[in-house]
Amino acid sequence: MSDDTQYDVIVIGAGPGGLAAGMYAARAKLKSLVMEKGLPGGQINNTGLIEDYPGFTSIDARELAQKMEEHARHFGTEIRTLETTGVKKIGDIFQVETTAGAFTARTVILATGGSPIYLGCPGEAEFQKKGVSYCAICDGPLPLFRNKPMVVVGGGDSAVEEGMFLTKYASKVYLVHRRDELRASRILQDRLRENPKIELHLDSVVEKVGGSDQVEWVQIKNLKTQKVGKFDAGALFIFIGFTPNSHIVKDLVKKDEKGYILTNQNMMTSVPGLFAIGDVRRQLTRQITNAVGDGTTAAVAAEKFIHGRLQAWEQSVVG
Repeated sequence: MSDDTQYDVIVIGAGPGGLAAGMYAARAKLKSLVMEKGLPGGQINNTGLIEDYPGFTSIDARELAQKMEEHARHFGTEIRTLETTGVKKIGDIFQVETTAGAFTARTVILATGGSPIYLGCPGEAEFQKKGVSYCAICDGPLPLFRNKPMVVVGGGDSAVEEGMFLTKYASKVYLVHRRDELRASRILQDRLRENPKIELHLDSVVEKVGGSDQVEWVQIKNLKTQKVGKFDAGALFIFIGFTPNSHIVKDLVKKDEKGYILTNQNMMTSVPGLFAIGDVRRQLTRQITNAVGDGTTAAVAAEKFIHGRLQAWEQSVVG
């Protein structure tokens, strides 16, 4: 295999976490490659305005992605448009399979993220970044949506928690769930029913979302009565599930029951030399700041691992 396909670190995914990992690896003088099948920046390219990244009271998501990409390239990170199809470990070396051939690395950092499960209703795709969102913490506080009614879809803990969070900013929150009872924990259900700003719509589905330039209304249908209502709303938040993109490592690493990769505090998976960061690993929150922190930690840990110092460092911390 030629030198131009051999690396110290291969980062799979060029979201904020992957770009941070690539930058820190390059700064450590490691030969580093970041692979991304789409645009550098990953999921944040699907966001409009970002107001919760330290250092910027408000910044366009694509602009932030470009700044991160430029910063990584400045330190010598190689970023290539490649689609990864699998990862294998052969002895002490990792082989990363892509649609353009195989690459090898001493360490691999998985920054493949995850994908929200889409509702599939008319208007959902059209109004993404214009009022349709899959992240209440990211978009709920935006001035564009404040003091307007909002619609939340889902019946689990995430939907209820995010719905209650949105009551800080919305004039009213309509929580829509297709079944006759919520799946959320009882304590969350009790809190929801005690909140005067939340109106619960069980046995109901969102049929359509629409507006002119932004979301202005959401059409809700009751499955039992067949009654259809058109509700004024400035935003539609969808929380019906999230799928981690961990399929490329198949059974190589340990995962939880939902497919999230399990790591230690240094982002190391159950396979030595293989790290996972950001939305693909199991953790409490899914934010840009989390991903960047994970990427930094993984790159530093990868450098120590390559030079045989990671285990000694871990033992010194524990000891």
